[in-house]
Amino acid sequence: MSRLYITGAKDAGNLSVDLLFSDSTSRRVDIGAFIRNHPHPQYNKYLNPRKFSRFTIEDGNIVWGKNWDLIFPIEQLYTGSIS
Repeated sequence: MSRLYITGAKDAGNLSVDLLFSDSTSRRVDIGAFIRNHPHPQYNKYLNPRKFSRFTIEDGNIVWGKNWDLIFPIEQLYTGSIS
C-alpha cells in the first residue's frame, strides 16, 4: 500500500476543512470541535476564522502555524474523526 497524504485542502467555513487525499478520497473535517474540546493557548488562536484559514500543506499534511502549532495524524483526518 502506498503512503497516504493530503494533496489539497480548502477552508469549508465554521472551522472545517475539505481535504483531498492521495487516493482521491475527499473528506470534510471539523477542526473547530477539537479546538473547543481541547482548549490550549497554542490552539485557541485558531478559533479565529482568519487565523484558521491560514493553514498550509507541508510534507503531505495540513498544518497551522509556522512551527506546526496544530497538526493531526493523517489516519484520523482520513476517517474524519480527530482526537
